[in-house]
Amino acid sequence: MFLIDMFNKKTVMPAPEAALPGRDAPIPTSATHFVNGRALKGPYPAGFKTVLLGMGCFWGAERLLWQIPGVWVTAAGYSGGFTPNPTYHETTTGLTGHTEVVLVVYDPAEVSLQTLLKAFFEAHDPTQGMRQGNDIGTTYRSAIYLEDEADLATARRARDVYQAALTAAGRTDRITTEIGKAGPFYFAEDVHQQYLAKNPGGYCGLRGTGVSCAIG
Repeated sequence: MFLIDMFNKKTVMPAPEAALPGRDAPIPTSATHFVNGRALKGPYPAGFKTVLLGMGCFWGAERLLWQIPGVWVTAAGYSGGFTPNPTYHETTTGLTGHTEVVLVVYDPAEVSLQTLLKAFFEAHDPTQGMRQGNDIGTTYRSAIYLEDEADLATARRARDVYQAALTAAGRTDRITTEIGKAGPFYFAEDVHQQYLAKNPGGYCGLRGTGVSCAIG
């Protein structure tokens, strides 16, 4: 019964009042991107935009995203929950409400949001709810967080296009990706930043559906 209770707790969003308290100060992290040397926390060039993408474990997701031309910098972190400045171990309890996300800072003159969303939908399975493969819990849910209302509308259109593609391919599951206004983003610890560049043989949980997303 204990294991079942723990599983259920990790796969159900906590009430705000039940979330872990966190802390006032940000947890320490890297100053610069391990791959391109750019400042993780900015300042970013004028006119650049941001999107937060949750695709399960952020290690593989970040590696995928930093390789896209037009992406200025990426960072692993936590968003979508309640606990301020959480640690990795706190998020894995399911008691912060956060999901693992990648902050993507990009130049819209070089890469479109549609291109980023195409990569997002094709690289993971957005129908799995509070999990990605063997990674189970609220911290692995699929999510897109954006600041701009027009960008949110673009994300919803991409979701609908991909849902139609999944249905046409014979998939019966519905997309569960959470799409919403970006809230606070908390940078993950140094060890998690650009993890697969530092540990090339490390774990990557990205597993797509094999169905293309025809948005562009």
